[in-house]
Amino acid sequence: MLSADFGRLHEATTMLNATPCDWLHIDVMDGVFVPNITFGLPAVEAVARSAKKPLDLHLMIVHPEKFIDRLAEIGAFLVCVHYEACDHLHRVLQHIHAKGMKAGVAINPATPVSVLEDILYEIDVVLVMSVNPGFGGQQFIPHSVEKVRKLKEMILRAGTQTLIEVDGGVNRQNARLLTDAGADALVAGTAIFRAPDPAAEITLLKGL
Repeated sequence: MLSADFGRLHEATTMLNATPCDWLHIDVMDGVFVPNITFGLPAVEAVARSAKKPLDLHLMIVHPEKFIDRLAEIGAFLVCVHYEACDHLHRVLQHIHAKGMKAGVAINPATPVSVLEDILYEIDVVLVMSVNPGFGGQQFIPHSVEKVRKLKEMILRAGTQTLIEVDGGVNRQNARLLTDAGADALVAGTAIFRAPDPAAEITLLKGL
């Protein structure tokens, strides 16, 4: 949703409802953890009122634990916090689960997947950032494909059901590379909303 027209969120959400996309990915930024400010809780609530798809909340904020209860009330399906933003990651993931939501952990491009090895059993989704977080429209970091491959191998060794999601610069040129490496979910923003036919682009990406 970061790449949508913020003045027409209802129209964007309605359009996405009618496509084969699986989740609505919403980036919440605070201008502290990342150098940008985007969706706050009122905007998330506005999308939730129109959404017929599960809400995937990506919290690029410090102290994400302060907002978990409210996001549960709004009806979030998945809440993803950053490894780099949590002093007590295990406690935050338990809090998310206690509120009946799926718990995700995002890692920045410079963060190795190995930091999550001892907590994979608590993670439903690992969100691999394939750009530096904070802005849409950035260029995909090619090394992300190898990072996904390493993460998939780690998940298989651990025997968990953890899914791999990739966010940042995803498009028709790299989507298949990522799924072949082990990605289960792809976040596409610019590739969708700047396409001549966003709904058709979603269908194309789903078919790769």
